[in-house]
This record gives sequence, C-alpha cells and structure tokens, in this order.
Amino acid sequence: MRLSDGWRMAICGPGAASSPSQTSAFDWIEAQAPGTAAQALIAADRWSWDAPPPLDQREIWYSRAIDGQGRHRLTLEGLATFADVFLDDALLLSSANMFVAQSVDVVLSGAHRLSIRFKSLADCLAGRKGRARWRPRMIQPPDLRFARTSALGRMPGFAPPAPPVGPWRPVTLVSLDRLRLVSSRIATRLDGADGIVDAILYFTRAPDHAPILWSDGTTVRATPVGSNAFVARLRLPDVRKWFPHTHGEPHLYDVFVQIGEDKILLARSGFRSIDIDAGADGRGFALRVNGLPVFCRGAVWTPIDPVSLQNEATALQRVMALARAANVNMFRIGGTGVYESDDIYRACDEAGILVWHDFMFSNFDYPAHDPAFLDSVEAEVRQFLARTSASPSLAVLCGGNEVFQQAAMMGVAETAWRSPLFDELLPRIARQERGDAPYVANSPDGGALPFLADSGVTHYYGVGAYRRPIEDARRANVRFASECLGFANIPETRSLVRDFGDRPLASPLWKTRTPRDQGADQDFEDVRDHYVALLYGLDPAVLRRDDPARYLDLSRACVVEVIEATISEWRRPGSTCAGALLWFWKDFWPSSGFGALDWRGGPKSPWWAMRRAFRPTQIVLSDEGVNGLHVHCINETATLFRGVVTLRCYRDGATVVMDARREIEIAPRSHVTLRDCEFWGAFFDTTYAYRFGPPSHEATTATLSDVDGVVASRAWHFPLGRAAAMYGPQIQVEIVQDEIGPGLRLASASLAQSVKIEDDTLTPLDNWLHLAPGERRLVRFIEREGVPRGLVAALGAPSTRYGQ
Repeated sequence: MRLSDGWRMAICGPGAASSPSQTSAFDWIEAQAPGTAAQALIAADRWSWDAPPPLDQREIWYSRAIDGQGRHRLTLEGLATFADVFLDDALLLSSANMFVAQSVDVVLSGAHRLSIRFKSLADCLAGRKGRARWRPRMIQPPDLRFARTSALGRMPGFAPPAPPVGPWRPVTLVSLDRLRLVSSRIATRLDGADGIVDAILYFTRAPDHAPILWSDGTTVRATPVGSNAFVARLRLPDVRKWFPHTHGEPHLYDVFVQIGEDKILLARSGFRSIDIDAGADGRGFALRVNGLPVFCRGAVWTPIDPVSLQNEATALQRVMALARAANVNMFRIGGTGVYESDDIYRACDEAGILVWHDFMFSNFDYPAHDPAFLDSVEAEVRQFLARTSASPSLAVLCGGNEVFQQAAMMGVAETAWRSPLFDELLPRIARQERGDAPYVANSPDGGALPFLADSGVTHYYGVGAYRRPIEDARRANVRFASECLGFANIPETRSLVRDFGDRPLASPLWKTRTPRDQGADQDFEDVRDHYVALLYGLDPAVLRRDDPARYLDLSRACVVEVIEATISEWRRPGSTCAGALLWFWKDFWPSSGFGALDWRGGPKSPWWAMRRAFRPTQIVLSDEGVNGLHVHCINETATLFRGVVTLRCYRDGATVVMDARREIEIAPRSHVTLRDCEFWGAFFDTTYAYRFGPPSHEATTATLSDVDGVVASRAWHFPLGRAAAMYGPQIQVEIVQDEIGPGLRLASASLAQSVKIEDDTLTPLDNWLHLAPGERRLVRFIEREGVPRGLVAALGAPSTRYGQ
C-alpha cells in the first residue's frame, strides 16, 4: 500500500524538536508523498520565488497516521536528505543519502503515527573535515560534496532555488502476514539469436508451489534459493531485437510470473547489444546497437517537474511524444539531477530512446577515500542498477558530470582529479550489475585534457558559449558531444506573453532568469546575440531597443540556424562526430532558458530545429569551398530509399538560375554523396569560391523526395550569407481541414527565410522554416483537432492573419 495522502508538513528551526511528541504546536500544512517541501509550500500559497524560504537551513517534519495489525514492511524509497524516521515516538531508522531506499520491518497494533524529520542540511554539513582541491562555483554550497543529494535548487543561474527536501520517492507499507511478491529483478541479454531472461523473485513467505516465469509463450518453473527467494532463467528462441526508434522497432517482451492462479506482469523488457567503437585511431566514441552504428542525437534530460520531482502521466506522455516527433533517440540524465522514477525508463523503453545515465556526481572533489561515503555510494548505485535492470534503453553509464573538466580547467593535475570513485568503484559495480551497458568515467573525458573535443566525449560549446564561428564545428573534430549548443532560448509568443506580459524584455524577471555561468562576464543571451549579429549583420542591442518584436524573432531564428548547421556538419558522411546531445530538453521555470521545450512542455524554436536536423532520412549540404557544394543523402532506416534529389539556385529571391534533378537509391542504413557538378554537368560556382565576376545567386536548396513525390528532407545553402538572401515576402496562407486534422498550406512568391507560425491554440509540426519561391507547403499541427487561428510571417516581412 502506498502512503500517498494524509501527510502533514511543518517547518521549524534546527533542533526545535527531537521527537514527534514535541511537534504538536507546529504550524502544519497539507503535504503528500512522494513530494517535496517546496511543492507543499507552493500548494499552500506560502512560497515566494523572490524570497524563497531557505529550506537547507531549516528542519522539516512530515507526519501521517497509519494503522494495521501484525508484521509489516515499511519502505521509504527516497528521503532528501538527512532524515530520521519515527513510529510514534520510537526512532526506526536514519538516512543520509537521498538516493538510497530504506526498509524496516515493524509490528503494528492498531493506530500509529509515522513521522519523518528532515534535518537542516547546513547543520549536518557544518564542520565536515577535508580540504577540497578545487571548488566549483556552479553548485553551492561547497560542502555539498560531502552529501549524497541533488544539485537541483542549488545551482544559481541555472535552476529555480527550490532544493529537494522531503519524501521525494514513494513510501509503502506492506503486510508480511500474507503471501506477496515483495520485489523482483529481471535482466535480459542476447545469446546468439536467442534472448535470455534472468529473474530473481522475493516473497513475504515461500509460496505453496514454485512460481512459473512466462514470456512469449515460453515458461519455466523457478527454483528456490533460501527461504523466500526464487530464481529462474528463460530462453526465448530467435527474438526480435530492440532498436532505437530512428533505426528500427523498439520491440519489447512482456515477462510474467504465475503464482497459483495469479499472473503478475514483472517487466516489459527487450534484447539488444551495445558496444563502443573507438575508431581506427582509438580516440573516437560511437555507439553500435546490435552491431549497427547509431548517430545519437537528443538532449540532456531535465525533470518534468523540478520542484516536486514527480512525473504526472499526461505530462510524461506529451514530453515523450514530442521527443519522438523531434527524432530524438537519446536522452542524457546528467549528474546534476536525480535518478529518475521507473516510469521514465519504461517510457524510454517504449519510445525507443536510448538513455545515457550519469551517476549523481557533478563538479566536486568528492571524499573518495572515506569508507562510509563509498559504502553509501555503493548502496545507491546498486539499488539504481537493480531497479532498472530490465530496461533495454539504458545504454551508457557514466561516472558523473564535469568533475574531471572542473578540476582540469582550474589547473589541477590529472593525478589529483583521477579518483578511485570513478576509476575503480563505479566501473566495478557497473560491470557487475549492468555489464551490457558501457561505462564512461566522466562527461567529458577522453583526451589529453578531458574537455578537448577531438577525443572521447566532450561538452562542446565552441559554437555557443565560446562564440566560435559555425565552421568550428568541423575544425574541432568533435567525436561525441554529450553536451552542446546551449543558448538562452526564447519561448514562443503565446507562452512568452502568458509568463512575462506584452513587454517581456522589460520584465524584471527577464534578465534575472537568463542562464549564466557563475563568474562569467556574459550570460547566454549575450551568446545568442553574438550569433544574431554574425548571421544577420545586425546590432542586437539596437534591435532590442528599437524593434523588440523583430529582436525576439531573430533570436529564435538564429538558434534554429545554428543548431541545424552544426548538426548537419556532424551528420555529414566523413565527419568524426557520432553523437550530439543539446543542453537541455525542458526549461525549469518561466524564462529564456536552455530548454528545447518551455517550462510547461511547449516547443521552442530549437525543437523544430532538432526535428529537421535529426531526421532518419536526411539531406545535408556542405560547402567544400573550391571543391564545390556536396549533397549528402542519409538513410538510417532498415528499408531501401528510392527517390529524387533536386538542386536549385535562386537569384533575387525568385529567379531560378540553376535547376537539376537526379534519381537516387540509398541502401538501408547507408548514405550517398554527390557533388554539385554531377547535377549541373559542367562547372558552376555554387559555393561562390572562385569569384569569377559578381555572384550569380544568393541561395541554393536541395530537396530529397521519394518516388511518390513526398518530400523527405530539405537543405539550404547561402553562399553570401543569410543577410544577402533576406527578402520581405507576404506569405499566402490557406487553412486545411480534412480527415487527418487541421493544417496550413503556405506559399510565397519569393524566398522566405525562417517563416514563423504563431497560432492562438495549436502547435505546428514545422516552424521557423525556409520556404522556396513558388513552393506550396502543407504544415500540419500536433493537435489532431482544433480550428487554426493566428498569423504567419517570414523573417523581416509583414504578417498574414488566418482564421479570423
């Protein structure tokens, strides 16, 4: 039984009460478990984001009534962070690790009171001994390195100041006096073409008959090991393998246990192999799933609700649907967050999305020689890997986030930042518990310095925070970007007005919530502004002052262009890069945050960039200078692609100066590269590299269509830069309503850059798109029902209203 409701919560000073009997005079409010103190305070209207209560300096009590008779097992799956648990006035257990579940057997005799005291984190850390060899600024306070808790809420400039305190994972009470399956562990692996399912089952007492493990029509009787435990191994012949959805079907098998007449679903699991390909020079990092190379693309995961840390079912379903629609095939759960709830991993299994998972370590010099600390870490990691053992999506295990990088960037020698925690303990547990998932010591790591891009995994911000030109994406020889392309991404107008009013840039919250690195002389709005100036030749400060609406549009559009250009370079055949995970997936709160989604889960401009740049069937253009324009056609699917590639060059935004097409076949999971001269049949300076005379065109577009004429992908090249191809066409709009749902058919007489669709209620499946002259493009909406109403406009052009 889950003890979800009926909880009360109170806040007091440290030491105000040492037992539940001393708390009767406290000011109690309603709460729930799982949940956090900040969540309860917000629900009770006792929270101010301007002056949030200092939860880490307070003691917080949770309490609720329970009743029962006989032996029970009380399980608390997560207590953040230093906690004492009482039954009535008797201390049952103490916990000092947010990520470790605790269980205790109790005897109930009627009505009782269950109470939890969460001690002041600051008091618990005060006086901890040991001098840190480096002190990061991103996470505060510095003594947090001694605590096994999350950095969430403790990262100024990145996340809302609501540190997780409370019973953030479920609390359950189970009777031991009747037969129950208490817990199980399912693990799967491939053995040739067959799938092996290993199960361990734990009961409150031994059942009268041995349990039967069942999957896909195959059964086996479990064998007892000890008094209340059973093991079983099931072999399934010729199984269908689990693939990331961009490369195949994420096939899952239901695994049941039958106990007498009862049949219990234990897991939905799959079979796959994952290997790391380091390349011919040994410096690469590429995933091979079931022997196939996979370009991993996606984002760093952020909690759906960073305050409660819970995953409401509808919100989770929408977030995963948006990930699939954006062609995301990997999330990285970073070391600044939490080990997620089981429903996240199940959702990734179902969706065919790989999970790179950091253990929850970030930036600090951890006490890696403290035996008690290491014992706590071992329990934490083993519990996490045990409960996710059936998940085929769990693909990479990583020691932590930016620990090596932080030390190296502060001039600490490698002998000091290499640690038995990351080099011995964690890899040993990973091999024992999930030997099917490769281990990476830290993110980033791999080169002469851990943050160098041309070896191993990197956090690449050359294009981005370091303001390098877009060409640096090739020059850096990135092997795998486990973080990249972080910008202050502006929400779409509908969300922006809702959160910041009609003049968002004038809101006092705007600049304070713009993400920044502590101690840096720039924030990530300044970074974005740099690329607005670079791409469009305009002064962002002047635009912001004189034409804020255009400034916001250019800001959204520029992020799209930078993301698409960078990912296209990395997906180009011949690129050294095998993965790119954007920083990050969803905003924490109302802001121009890093997220591809805003804090409510609505797409921002990077989402549409990802959707186009991540397509499994893709066309990419690369400017090879005097070697011409190369057209790369990529087919990651399991089926042959037959179709046509069209290449066109435009002058003055409308005049076609070159036009050619070629039939093409792309083998499954393969690519074809063509040169522009193979289309033209003669020399034409498509890239304007030779410069014999004035430029003949300002834009080139390539279109990949199937045999039925359905466009699979488009790509653009601007040899003179985007500013030289900026026109102001009025977009023609026709509303479409048919059995598929609502849509808009867009057309333009001349080239239209970064066309935006601002609908009052619906979300377009494509946005911030380039429209070729004479093209008629149908854009559908995510929602299958609704009446389109809003406006469409090209960048720098007047808008067209529709649905009025």
